Amino acid sequence: MRTLDDLIDEDPRERYVLVRSDLNVPLDGDGNITDDGRIRASAPTIQALAEAGAKVVVTAHLGRPKGDDPSLSLAPVAARLGDLLNVPVRVVRLEAGQPELSAGKVVMLENIRFDPRETSKDDAERAALADELVALVGGDDAAFVSDGFGVVHRKQASVYDVAERLEPYAGGLVLSEVEVLRTLTGSPDRPYTVVLGGSKVSDKLAVIESVLPQVDQLLVGGGMCFTFLAAQGHSVGSSLLEPDRIDDCRRLLDSGKIVLPTDVVVADAFSADANTRTVGVESIEDGWTGLDIGPDSVSTFSSLLRASKTVFWNGPMGVFEMAPFAEGTRGVAEAIIAATSAGAFSVVGGGDSAAAVRALGLDEDGFSHISTGGGASLEFLEGATLPGVAVLEEG
Repeated sequence: MRTLDDLIDEDPRERYVLVRSDLNVPLDGDGNITDDGRIRASAPTIQALAEAGAKVVVTAHLGRPKGDDPSLSLAPVAARLGDLLNVPVRVVRLEAGQPELSAGKVVMLENIRFDPRETSKDDAERAALADELVALVGGDDAAFVSDGFGVVHRKQASVYDVAERLEPYAGGLVLSEVEVLRTLTGSPDRPYTVVLGGSKVSDKLAVIESVLPQVDQLLVGGGMCFTFLAAQGHSVGSSLLEPDRIDDCRRLLDSGKIVLPTDVVVADAFSADANTRTVGVESIEDGWTGLDIGPDSVSTFSSLLRASKTVFWNGPMGVFEMAPFAEGTRGVAEAIIAATSAGAFSVVGGGDSAAAVRALGLDEDGFSHISTGGGASLEFLEGATLPGVAVLEEG
């Protein structure tokens, strides 16, 4: 796999370089960026290329637009990237053709998903868009840097098909993500603990199946824990439940490695102003919804985490966006930070977990690594082939 360092060593001065970044950041109702973590993570690769004199064209997506949607323009992302690079970054459109750039300048292609061919399942449609992207950067003499780890599990035109047409290089972010995750799938220091949260068991079944043989314990919180609790015979009130997954959960529990909450914070409505109680998992009443793990569970989880040498965490323990239901996620995160300070290797698996770290004001440097790709990191741990990584290895 060729890397960004290889490209820099080859001297890309005056050469067009197409960079696929993952800049899919959340926006508020006014179009303001509420979490710029992915932009900050992507900036070093872009800056390194600009400083080496390349003509940099960044491509990325924002949201899931149905055609050209001004509310999902990358303009605010380009502005924030420009602030970080201390240079202006203008937005260009594919149909405008090859942008005139001098050495060291950076432009950003407008939201690539405005073009439905980007995510098409039709190989010919994706190939046609990839050909246009190649033409945008001047043809075969250009290079392609894949630096959007959050999209490498997608077989999409700007991720996969372009890498078959231009000389492909792994950006610093993609390279570091792959190296970190290979540490987890190799021979991690023990005890090795995985923490999974989030809403649905069905979203995490494959990764649970894959990691259970490798881990010492798997801690389960979030909405997904209630299907496991139902598999143990508990009534879960109005909590999130996937009845068709109860048998799967019962089978997984037979491993003896899964640790579930013993108490939960329940509410009579899905609201920050709802009435709340902390109850044992055997005492969830009808009409009440579990929205966080309770303090006893936080204590148990924390003890296991603090004793761990390797930790992977994906998914919040509760609805952390509402203050009454944020303490489970905060407690688990703080325990992982404590383990890390004591020498453990910790990985936050992107997505909502990374967002929670920032939203709760926790020290990002307290973890060994915060992934930029939630889905990609899970698929890597599942042992799935990531098209965007495979094409780099083949290149």
